[in-house]
Amino acid sequence: MKRRRVKITGLGFVTPAGIGKDEFWAGILEPVSRVTAFKKFPEEAGAFIAAEVKNFKLENYIADISSKRMPRHTQFALAAAILALKDAGLDFASLRGRSPLVMIGASLMDFGSINKGVEIIIRKGAINGLPSSVFSASVSSISGTIGEIIGGTTRTLALQSACCAGLDSIGHAAEMVARGETEFALCGGTEAPLYFHPMLELKMAGLAPGNPEYPERQSRPFDLWRTTGVIGEGACILLLEPETSARPGYGFIDGYAFGSDPLEEPGAGLFEAMRLAVANAGMNLQQIDSINAWGPGHKIIDRAEAQALRRLFGTALSSIPAVSLKGAIGNPLGAGGAIQVGCAALSMRHSAIPPTVNWQYPDPSCPLNLAAHTRFIPHHTTLVNAHGLSGTNTSLVLTR
Repeated sequence: MKRRRVKITGLGFVTPAGIGKDEFWAGILEPVSRVTAFKKFPEEAGAFIAAEVKNFKLENYIADISSKRMPRHTQFALAAAILALKDAGLDFASLRGRSPLVMIGASLMDFGSINKGVEIIIRKGAINGLPSSVFSASVSSISGTIGEIIGGTTRTLALQSACCAGLDSIGHAAEMVARGETEFALCGGTEAPLYFHPMLELKMAGLAPGNPEYPERQSRPFDLWRTTGVIGEGACILLLEPETSARPGYGFIDGYAFGSDPLEEPGAGLFEAMRLAVANAGMNLQQIDSINAWGPGHKIIDRAEAQALRRLFGTALSSIPAVSLKGAIGNPLGAGGAIQVGCAALSMRHSAIPPTVNWQYPDPSCPLNLAAHTRFIPHHTTLVNAHGLSGTNTSLVLTR
Protein backbone atom coordinates (compact mmCIF):
# COMPACT_ATOMS: atom_id res chain seq x y z
CA MET A 1 0.00 0.00 0.00
CA LYS A 2 1.26 3.47 -0.88
CA ARG A 3 2.21 5.58 2.10
CA ARG A 4 -0.39 8.27 2.73
CA ARG A 5 -0.02 11.86 3.88
CA VAL A 6 -1.79 12.53 7.17
CA LYS A 7 -3.82 15.62 7.93
CA ILE A 8 -5.37 17.14 11.04
CA THR A 9 -9.14 17.42 10.58
CA GLY A 10 -10.22 18.22 14.15
CA LEU A 11 -8.81 20.10 17.14
CA GLY A 12 -9.91 19.97 20.77
CA PHE A 13 -8.36 22.15 23.48
CA VAL A 14 -8.70 22.23 27.26
CA THR A 15 -6.20 24.82 28.50
CA PRO A 16 -5.78 27.71 30.96
CA ALA A 17 -6.02 30.06 27.95
CA GLY A 18 -9.39 28.70 26.93
CA ILE A 19 -11.47 25.59 26.28
CA GLY A 20 -12.39 24.78 22.69
CA LYS A 21 -10.66 25.89 19.50
CA ASP A 22 -12.08 29.40 19.27
CA GLU A 23 -11.68 30.30 22.95
CA PHE A 24 -8.14 28.91 23.02
CA TRP A 25 -7.09 30.81 19.91
CA ALA A 26 -8.48 34.09 21.20
CA GLY A 27 -6.81 33.52 24.57
CA ILE A 28 -3.39 32.45 23.31
CA LEU A 29 -3.12 35.57 21.14
CA GLU A 30 -3.41 37.76 24.23
CA PRO A 31 -0.09 38.79 25.86
CA VAL A 32 -1.39 37.46 29.17
CA SER A 33 -0.06 34.86 31.60
CA ARG A 34 -2.61 32.51 33.17
CA VAL A 35 -0.24 31.68 36.04
CA THR A 36 -1.71 32.55 39.46
CA ALA A 37 -1.17 31.77 43.12
CA PHE A 38 -2.28 28.21 43.92
CA LYS A 39 -3.57 27.97 47.49
CA LYS A 40 -4.98 24.46 47.78
CA PHE A 41 -2.06 22.97 49.69
CA PRO A 42 -0.99 23.05 53.38
CA GLU A 43 0.48 26.41 54.34
CA GLU A 44 3.47 24.80 56.02
CA ALA A 45 4.62 23.54 52.59
CA GLY A 46 5.19 27.11 51.43
CA ALA A 47 3.93 29.02 48.41
CA PHE A 48 2.86 27.48 45.11
CA ILE A 49 1.92 28.98 41.77
CA ALA A 50 0.43 27.24 38.73
CA ALA A 51 -1.54 27.66 35.50
CA GLU A 52 -4.92 26.09 36.19
CA VAL A 53 -7.82 25.28 33.86
CA LYS A 54 -10.62 27.28 35.45
CA ASN A 55 -14.35 26.47 35.44
CA PHE A 56 -13.99 23.06 33.80
CA LYS A 57 -16.92 20.65 34.12
CA LEU A 58 -17.00 17.43 32.11
CA GLU A 59 -20.79 17.44 32.19
CA ASN A 60 -20.74 20.47 29.88
CA TYR A 61 -19.39 18.25 27.10
CA ILE A 62 -20.94 14.82 27.54
CA ALA A 63 -24.17 13.59 29.14
CA ASP A 64 -24.74 10.36 31.09
CA ILE A 65 -21.11 10.14 32.19
CA SER A 66 -20.23 10.70 35.83
CA SER A 67 -17.03 12.60 36.52
CA LYS A 68 -17.13 11.82 40.23
CA ARG A 69 -14.50 9.08 40.16
CA MET A 70 -12.89 9.84 36.81
CA PRO A 71 -9.34 11.24 37.05
CA ARG A 72 -9.01 14.86 36.04
CA HIS A 73 -6.51 14.10 33.27
CA THR A 74 -8.97 11.60 31.79
CA GLN A 75 -11.77 14.17 31.99
CA PHE A 76 -9.60 16.68 30.14
CA ALA A 77 -8.79 14.15 27.40
CA LEU A 78 -12.41 13.04 27.04
CA ALA A 79 -13.66 16.62 26.70
CA ALA A 80 -10.88 17.49 24.23
CA ALA A 81 -11.67 14.39 22.15
CA ILE A 82 -15.34 15.38 21.98
CA LEU A 83 -14.35 18.89 20.92
CA ALA A 84 -11.96 17.56 18.25
CA LEU A 85 -14.64 15.33 16.76
CA LYS A 86 -17.19 18.13 16.85
CA ASP A 87 -14.71 20.38 15.07
CA ALA A 88 -14.54 17.77 12.28
CA GLY A 89 -18.32 17.34 12.15
CA LEU A 90 -18.20 13.92 13.82
CA ASP A 91 -19.02 12.29 17.14
CA PHE A 92 -18.16 9.07 18.96
CA ALA A 93 -21.05 7.19 17.35
CA SER A 94 -19.74 7.98 13.87
CA LEU A 95 -16.44 6.21 14.69
CA ARG A 96 -18.03 3.10 16.16
CA GLY A 97 -17.29 -0.03 14.13
CA ARG A 98 -14.71 1.72 11.95
CA SER A 99 -11.60 0.56 13.86
CA PRO A 100 -10.48 4.00 15.07
CA LEU A 101 -7.29 4.45 17.04
CA VAL A 102 -7.13 6.29 20.36
CA MET A 103 -3.55 7.10 21.40
CA ILE A 104 -3.07 9.57 24.23
CA GLY A 105 0.03 10.37 26.23
CA ALA A 106 0.64 11.75 29.72
CA SER A 107 3.74 12.27 31.77
CA LEU A 108 2.27 11.24 35.13
CA MET A 109 -0.22 8.86 36.61
CA ASP A 110 -3.32 10.30 38.27
CA PHE A 111 -1.95 11.77 41.48
CA GLY A 112 -5.45 12.82 42.48
CA SER A 113 -6.53 9.28 43.32
CA ILE A 114 -3.09 8.41 44.68
CA ASN A 115 -3.13 11.38 47.07
CA LYS A 116 -6.71 10.62 48.08
CA GLY A 117 -5.92 6.97 48.78
CA VAL A 118 -2.93 7.81 50.97
CA GLU A 119 -4.94 10.40 52.92
CA ILE A 120 -7.77 7.94 53.57
CA ILE A 121 -5.35 5.25 54.76
CA ILE A 122 -3.66 7.71 57.15
CA ARG A 123 -7.02 8.76 58.59
CA LYS A 124 -8.92 5.47 58.64
CA GLY A 125 -6.40 2.67 58.28
CA ALA A 126 -5.11 0.40 55.53
CA ILE A 127 -8.39 -1.46 55.12
CA ASN A 128 -9.89 1.70 53.60
CA GLY A 129 -7.51 1.94 50.62
CA LEU A 130 -8.78 2.64 47.11
CA PRO A 131 -8.24 -0.49 44.99
CA SER A 132 -9.95 1.22 42.04
CA SER A 133 -6.94 3.53 41.69
CA VAL A 134 -4.89 0.57 40.45
CA PHE A 135 -6.93 0.82 37.27
CA SER A 136 -8.03 4.45 37.03
CA ALA A 137 -4.70 6.08 37.92
CA SER A 138 -2.70 4.50 35.10
CA VAL A 139 -1.93 6.42 31.93
CA SER A 140 -3.37 3.58 29.83
CA SER A 141 -6.81 4.14 31.36
CA ILE A 142 -7.06 7.53 29.62
CA SER A 143 -7.20 6.08 26.11
CA GLY A 144 -9.05 3.07 27.49
CA THR A 145 -11.88 5.19 28.86
CA ILE A 146 -12.39 6.96 25.54
CA GLY A 147 -12.16 3.66 23.70
CA GLU A 148 -14.87 2.16 25.90
CA ILE A 149 -17.18 5.09 25.18
CA ILE A 150 -16.65 4.75 21.43
CA GLY A 151 -17.04 0.97 21.65
CA GLY A 152 -16.93 -1.45 18.75
CA THR A 153 -13.52 -2.26 17.32
CA THR A 154 -11.67 0.74 18.78
CA ARG A 155 -7.97 0.17 19.46
CA THR A 156 -6.23 2.07 22.26
CA LEU A 157 -2.64 2.74 23.18
CA ALA A 158 -0.93 4.97 25.74
CA LEU A 159 2.50 6.58 25.66
CA GLN A 160 4.41 7.77 28.71
CA SER A 161 7.61 9.46 27.52
CA ALA A 162 7.73 12.23 30.14
CA CYS A 163 6.85 15.67 28.75
CA CYS A 164 7.18 14.36 25.18
CA ALA A 165 4.23 11.98 25.64
CA GLY A 166 1.63 14.07 23.84
CA LEU A 167 3.87 14.89 20.88
CA ASP A 168 5.05 11.27 20.65
CA SER A 169 1.43 10.09 20.61
CA ILE A 170 0.67 12.35 17.66
CA GLY A 171 3.81 11.21 15.83
CA HIS A 172 3.12 7.50 16.32
CA ALA A 173 -0.58 7.85 15.50
CA ALA A 174 0.29 9.71 12.30
CA GLU A 175 2.59 6.85 11.33
CA MET A 176 -0.23 4.35 11.76
CA VAL A 177 -2.57 6.41 9.61
CA ALA A 178 0.17 6.82 6.98
CA ARG A 179 0.70 3.04 6.82
CA GLY A 180 -3.03 2.41 6.36
CA GLU A 181 -3.59 0.79 9.77
CA THR A 182 -6.52 3.10 10.57
CA GLU A 183 -8.63 5.78 8.94
CA PHE A 184 -9.24 7.75 12.15
CA ALA A 185 -6.85 8.52 15.00
CA LEU A 186 -7.72 10.49 18.12
CA CYS A 187 -4.36 11.41 19.59
CA GLY A 188 -2.59 13.95 21.75
CA GLY A 189 -1.73 14.58 25.37
CA THR A 190 -3.32 15.37 28.70
CA GLU A 191 -2.04 16.25 32.16
CA ALA A 192 -3.47 17.20 35.55
CA PRO A 193 -0.54 17.41 38.00
CA LEU A 194 -1.87 20.12 40.33
CA TYR A 195 -1.98 18.01 43.49
CA PHE A 196 0.13 18.33 46.63
CA HIS A 197 2.16 15.40 45.40
CA PRO A 198 3.84 15.80 42.86
CA MET A 199 3.80 19.61 43.17
CA LEU A 200 5.80 19.50 46.41
CA GLU A 201 8.45 17.26 44.87
CA LEU A 202 8.60 19.32 41.67
CA LYS A 203 9.22 22.43 43.73
CA MET A 204 11.87 20.70 45.84
CA ALA A 205 13.61 19.52 42.66
CA GLY A 206 13.78 23.08 41.33
CA LEU A 207 11.27 22.38 38.55
CA ALA A 208 8.61 24.73 39.98
CA PRO A 209 9.09 28.05 41.78
CA GLY A 210 8.33 28.73 45.41
CA ASN A 211 8.21 32.51 45.14
CA PRO A 212 4.66 33.85 45.67
CA GLU A 213 5.45 37.33 44.37
CA TYR A 214 4.01 38.32 40.99
CA PRO A 215 3.10 34.80 39.81
CA GLU A 216 2.02 36.10 36.40
CA ARG A 217 5.60 37.21 35.68
CA GLN A 218 7.45 34.04 36.65
CA SER A 219 7.10 31.85 33.56
CA ARG A 220 9.63 33.55 31.27
CA PRO A 221 10.63 31.41 28.27
CA PHE A 222 14.07 32.27 26.87
CA ASP A 223 14.16 35.48 28.93
CA LEU A 224 17.45 36.52 30.49
CA TRP A 225 15.89 36.59 33.99
CA ARG A 226 14.07 33.25 33.82
CA THR A 227 14.62 30.86 36.73
CA THR A 228 12.55 27.71 36.30
CA GLY A 229 9.31 26.57 34.70
CA VAL A 230 5.80 26.89 36.11
CA ILE A 231 3.57 23.82 36.13
CA GLY A 232 0.29 23.91 34.24
CA GLU A 233 -2.44 21.48 33.23
CA GLY A 234 -4.68 20.79 30.26
CA ALA A 235 -5.11 18.69 27.15
CA CYS A 236 -5.17 18.84 23.38
CA ILE A 237 -6.58 16.04 21.23
CA LEU A 238 -6.31 15.93 17.45
CA LEU A 239 -8.30 13.94 14.92
CA LEU A 240 -6.00 12.61 12.20
CA GLU A 241 -7.17 11.23 8.87
CA PRO A 242 -5.50 10.31 5.55
CA GLU A 243 -5.22 12.91 2.82
CA THR A 244 -8.04 11.20 0.93
CA SER A 245 -10.61 12.20 3.57
CA ALA A 246 -13.26 14.60 2.29
CA ARG A 247 -13.00 16.68 5.46
CA PRO A 248 -10.80 19.77 5.20
CA GLY A 249 -7.54 19.75 7.11
CA TYR A 250 -5.60 22.29 9.12
CA GLY A 251 -2.28 20.91 7.98
CA PHE A 252 -0.24 17.79 7.28
CA ILE A 253 2.01 15.96 9.72
CA ASP A 254 4.94 15.34 7.41
CA GLY A 255 7.84 14.57 9.73
CA TYR A 256 8.37 13.08 13.18
CA ALA A 257 11.37 11.84 15.15
CA PHE A 258 12.71 11.51 18.67
CA GLY A 259 16.15 11.55 20.25
CA SER A 260 17.78 10.92 23.62
CA ASP A 261 20.14 13.12 25.59
CA PRO A 262 23.70 12.01 26.23
CA LEU A 263 24.45 11.52 29.91
CA GLU A 264 24.39 14.81 31.85
CA GLU A 265 23.63 16.89 28.74
CA PRO A 266 19.95 17.83 29.10
CA GLY A 267 18.35 18.86 25.81
CA ALA A 268 21.31 17.84 23.66
CA GLY A 269 19.31 15.04 22.01
CA LEU A 270 16.93 17.61 20.59
CA PHE A 271 19.36 18.33 17.75
CA GLU A 272 19.06 14.76 16.47
CA ALA A 273 15.29 14.75 16.90
CA MET A 274 14.95 17.94 14.85
CA ARG A 275 17.39 16.81 12.17
CA LEU A 276 15.61 13.50 11.69
CA ALA A 277 12.12 15.04 11.74
CA VAL A 278 13.04 17.44 8.94
CA ALA A 279 14.70 14.61 7.00
CA ASN A 280 11.68 12.33 7.47
CA ALA A 281 9.52 15.11 6.06
CA GLY A 282 11.67 15.07 2.93
CA MET A 283 12.54 18.72 3.40
CA ASN A 284 15.58 20.89 3.69
CA LEU A 285 16.13 23.34 6.52
CA GLN A 286 15.34 26.34 4.35
CA GLN A 287 11.71 25.20 4.16
CA ILE A 288 11.14 25.59 7.91
CA ASP A 289 9.62 29.05 8.31
CA SER A 290 8.40 28.96 11.93
CA ILE A 291 9.31 27.24 15.19
CA ASN A 292 6.99 26.34 18.06
CA ALA A 293 9.64 25.80 20.72
CA TRP A 294 9.45 23.84 23.94
CA GLY A 295 10.96 26.69 26.01
CA PRO A 296 9.64 25.91 29.51
CA GLY A 297 11.32 28.94 31.06
CA HIS A 298 14.00 26.81 32.73
CA LYS A 299 17.49 28.29 32.87
CA ILE A 300 19.24 25.21 31.49
CA ILE A 301 16.62 23.63 29.23
CA ASP A 302 15.81 26.85 27.36
CA ARG A 303 19.48 27.45 26.65
CA ALA A 304 20.00 23.84 25.53
CA GLU A 305 17.08 24.02 23.09
CA ALA A 306 18.23 27.37 21.73
CA GLN A 307 21.76 26.07 21.21
CA ALA A 308 20.46 22.93 19.46
CA LEU A 309 18.39 25.14 17.16
CA ARG A 310 21.40 27.37 16.47
CA ARG A 311 23.52 24.32 15.70
CA LEU A 312 20.88 23.07 13.25
CA PHE A 313 19.93 26.30 11.48
CA GLY A 314 23.08 28.34 11.93
CA THR A 315 22.78 32.07 11.41
CA ALA A 316 19.44 31.55 9.61
CA LEU A 317 17.83 30.93 13.01
CA SER A 318 17.51 34.65 13.66
CA SER A 319 15.22 35.02 10.64
CA ILE A 320 12.77 32.22 11.57
CA PRO A 321 9.85 33.40 13.76
CA ALA A 322 9.65 31.36 16.96
CA VAL A 323 7.34 31.16 19.97
CA SER A 324 7.02 29.41 23.31
CA LEU A 325 3.54 29.09 24.82
CA LYS A 326 4.76 28.42 28.36
CA GLY A 327 4.68 32.05 29.45
CA ALA A 328 0.94 32.05 28.75
CA ILE A 329 -0.16 28.60 29.99
CA GLY A 330 2.74 27.27 32.06
CA ASN A 331 4.17 23.84 31.34
CA PRO A 332 1.40 21.21 31.13
CA LEU A 333 4.03 18.46 30.90
CA GLY A 334 2.81 15.63 28.64
CA ALA A 335 0.04 17.80 27.20
CA GLY A 336 2.44 20.59 26.23
CA GLY A 337 3.63 19.23 22.88
CA ALA A 338 0.10 18.39 21.77
CA ILE A 339 -1.13 21.89 22.63
CA GLN A 340 1.79 23.26 20.62
CA VAL A 341 0.81 21.22 17.55
CA GLY A 342 -2.79 22.37 17.80
CA CYS A 343 -1.64 25.95 18.19
CA ALA A 344 0.77 25.64 15.25
CA ALA A 345 -2.05 24.34 13.05
CA LEU A 346 -4.19 27.36 13.93
CA SER A 347 -1.21 29.69 13.49
CA MET A 348 -0.68 28.53 9.92
CA ARG A 349 -4.38 28.83 9.11
CA HIS A 350 -4.62 32.38 10.47
CA SER A 351 -1.09 33.53 9.51
CA ALA A 352 -0.49 34.60 13.10
CA ILE A 353 2.18 33.66 15.63
CA PRO A 354 1.16 34.10 19.29
CA PRO A 355 3.25 36.12 21.74
CA THR A 356 5.97 34.63 23.91
CA VAL A 357 4.50 36.01 27.10
CA ASN A 358 7.00 37.52 29.57
CA TRP A 359 9.84 37.53 27.04
CA GLN A 360 11.18 40.93 27.99
CA TYR A 361 14.97 40.79 28.24
CA PRO A 362 16.66 38.82 25.42
CA ASP A 363 19.22 36.26 26.51
CA PRO A 364 22.29 36.29 24.22
CA SER A 365 22.61 32.50 24.72
CA CYS A 366 19.09 32.02 23.29
CA PRO A 367 19.26 33.76 19.87
CA LEU A 368 15.69 33.00 18.75
CA ASN A 369 13.41 35.29 16.76
CA LEU A 370 10.84 35.91 19.51
CA ALA A 371 8.28 38.60 20.28
CA ALA A 372 6.10 39.45 23.27
CA HIS A 373 3.24 40.42 20.96
CA THR A 374 1.23 38.63 18.28
CA ARG A 375 2.87 38.71 14.85
CA PHE A 376 0.81 38.38 11.67
CA ILE A 377 3.20 36.47 9.43
CA PRO A 378 2.19 34.01 6.68
CA HIS A 379 4.01 30.72 7.19
CA HIS A 380 3.62 27.21 5.82
CA THR A 381 5.96 24.86 7.70
CA THR A 382 6.39 24.66 11.48
CA LEU A 383 8.90 22.72 13.54
CA VAL A 384 7.44 21.72 16.93
CA ASN A 385 9.73 20.65 19.80
CA ALA A 386 9.32 18.91 23.16
CA HIS A 387 11.75 17.84 25.87
CA GLY A 388 11.21 15.72 28.96
CA LEU A 389 12.92 14.33 32.01
CA SER A 390 14.94 11.14 31.52
CA GLY A 391 16.45 12.73 28.41
CA THR A 392 13.49 12.46 26.04
CA ASN A 393 13.23 14.77 23.03
CA THR A 394 10.69 14.88 20.22
CA SER A 395 10.24 16.98 17.10
CA LEU A 396 7.45 17.14 14.55
CA VAL A 397 7.11 18.96 11.23
CA LEU A 398 3.71 20.38 10.38
CA THR A 399 2.93 21.79 6.93
CA ARG A 400 -0.03 23.76 5.67
